[in-house]
Amino acid sequence: MQIQEETWHDIPLLHIVENQYKDQDIPVAIFLHGFTSAKEHNLHYAYNLAKKGIRVLLPEAHLHGVRSEKIDEVELALRFWEVVMTSIEELPILHQTLKEKGLVKTAKISVGGTSMGGITTLGALSIYDWIDASIVMMGAPGFQGFLQEQMRQFEQRGFDLPVTEVEKNQLFEQIAMVDLTKRPEALNGRPIYFWHGQKDPVVPYAPTYQFYESIKPMYVDQPGKLVFESDKVASHAVTRKGLLNAVNWLASQLNE
Repeated sequence: MQIQEETWHDIPLLHIVENQYKDQDIPVAIFLHGFTSAKEHNLHYAYNLAKKGIRVLLPEAHLHGVRSEKIDEVELALRFWEVVMTSIEELPILHQTLKEKGLVKTAKISVGGTSMGGITTLGALSIYDWIDASIVMMGAPGFQGFLQEQMRQFEQRGFDLPVTEVEKNQLFEQIAMVDLTKRPEALNGRPIYFWHGQKDPVVPYAPTYQFYESIKPMYVDQPGKLVFESDKVASHAVTRKGLLNAVNWLASQLNE
């Protein structure tokens, strides 16, 4: 198995693939890390996916890992949506580069991620029809609702948000453009797998589960393409069982 550090159009990433498939047209999983994490922290997902004949890209998010800047975690949190929107904007660059390198001709391409990476994935699904399948680990599809919850938590912690009402409204308008709850039809029957702990204190469980329930009628003829795995005791951390189930499901969809 190869683990290569590469940079694609200024986007640092890890490229993981079994040696025997290095130059072949095989399915691809682009997997996005969480807030304050880094690309190498998801190597356990990459390893398990690569063992199933899938090429994996682990990109570094804006302001994270080798792209970090000299800002503290509070400022980083205030720039959370800047990170998410940048990752959404960079996904087509990775997609196009896969094509340019001849690594994908007919094989399927998936996007997935944990926490912030799952949130980014759901935003990407609202506008990119080239994504063939997704795994969303602790993600939130309702961007505007999640932003309101973030602001409430900041205020509860005693922080004064350094933004004007005009700037707040501009942010709400910007993220509304990629809020999947406002255009669920964009899923168009594409396979999507959710995992979420019911005791998650960071990304609330209930709104994501409610979204899943709302889109179930769209999958009535292909129920296996929409999965929601709940963990009754998990908080904001994916269990090993959840990881393996998500990987197995994604591999089945990409190799279908």
